[in-house]
Amino acid sequence: MGVPDYIRQMRKHIGHDLLWLPSVSAVVRNEAGELLLGKRSDDGRWSVVSGFVEPGEQPATAVVREVQEETGLDVEPIRLASVVSHPHHYPNGDRCEYLNLGFHCRLLGGTARVNDDESEAVEWFAPDRLPDLDAHARLVIARALDGTDAAWYLPAGAVWDDGNAH
Repeated sequence: MGVPDYIRQMRKHIGHDLLWLPSVSAVVRNEAGELLLGKRSDDGRWSVVSGFVEPGEQPATAVVREVQEETGLDVEPIRLASVVSHPHHYPNGDRCEYLNLGFHCRLLGGTARVNDDESEAVEWFAPDRLPDLDAHARLVIARALDGTDAAWYLPAGAVWDDGNAH
């Protein structure tokens, strides 16, 4: 799907300046316990499947939609695992601050594949053989698989600085 029209419209007005956006990420495992990752087409990095929450869309609906759009897989969110605000700078100069909701999702069906232009590749990885991931992706995975029922968030007053809270 690429960049939603409403973000394109905002970028016409603000250029590359900071844009605050709600987003979701999905941690999905297959029957072998492997984790689903996508190799992003914008920066070539591996990451959890993530995307924007569209206006009027609920986050749980957004995470199901994003996984389907990017990978062709059907999932069901089973737990909100993390809530964190983090910056992202795109190669084209766009700056965003994402309020990201990380979901642990159950795989319902489908075959993992590149399903849109947002990914160069989609693969399953053993948890002990993950490619190089940024701090946000590592945090979302760790919190989704931590075995607790509560969602994790940075304590009041803490600041996210490239994955280090202080």
